[in-house]
Amino acid sequence: MSDSQPTLSRQQAREIDQRAIREHGMTGLVLMENAGRGCAELLERLGIEGPVSICTGKGNNGGDGYVIARHLDNAGHLVRVVSAVDPSLLEGDAAVNYQAWKSGGGAVEMVPVDGWATAVRGFEWIVDALLGTGVVGAVRPPYDQAIDAINRSSARVLAIDLPSGLDCDTGEILGRCVCADQTATMVAAKTGMLAECAVEWIGEVHVVDIGIPRSLRQEVLR
Repeated sequence: MSDSQPTLSRQQAREIDQRAIREHGMTGLVLMENAGRGCAELLERLGIEGPVSICTGKGNNGGDGYVIARHLDNAGHLVRVVSAVDPSLLEGDAAVNYQAWKSGGGAVEMVPVDGWATAVRGFEWIVDALLGTGVVGAVRPPYDQAIDAINRSSARVLAIDLPSGLDCDTGEILGRCVCADQTATMVAAKTGMLAECAVEWIGEVHVVDIGIPRSLRQEVLR
């Protein structure tokens, strides 16, 4: 990544979503749908020849994972969704997309703390949709075990927005961090990705368009 490339801080990423909804009549569901579909299309461009494991968490990052799962399944790929949390605890847009996946016949396996090594074994791709830009402080169970298992696997890894465990603003590793081959980041790269300590964790970075007005993106990035 180039230091001249525009980036978003944690607060700016929140601001973009909030203003797209408040000022431009978009909804969180539309933004999540665009993000997830964009990530699924990116994964297809990168090449999918085997099964895909989508590892989901509690927040909107996990919601993106359910959208990705739905679009990959629609495209005929073999998809398995595993969750670090009880999906019934999901709220808002993430809950809606979980229900859309479930109502369409999609299964979700809630992984016990000691079950992550098995849960991510045997896949060509792992999609890291565990933790998003909002995470601060040390990564706690069960996410630490999930991250360790992902990093020990032989699969290629696509991180959604940024690798789980990487601080959005500083690039600091929060105790554990997914080591991604590819990162699909929404609207613009995140500020922490420019930190020297982040380079080995983010892999190749791809910016995903989530459909916000160009004027809003330019205003926030300016």
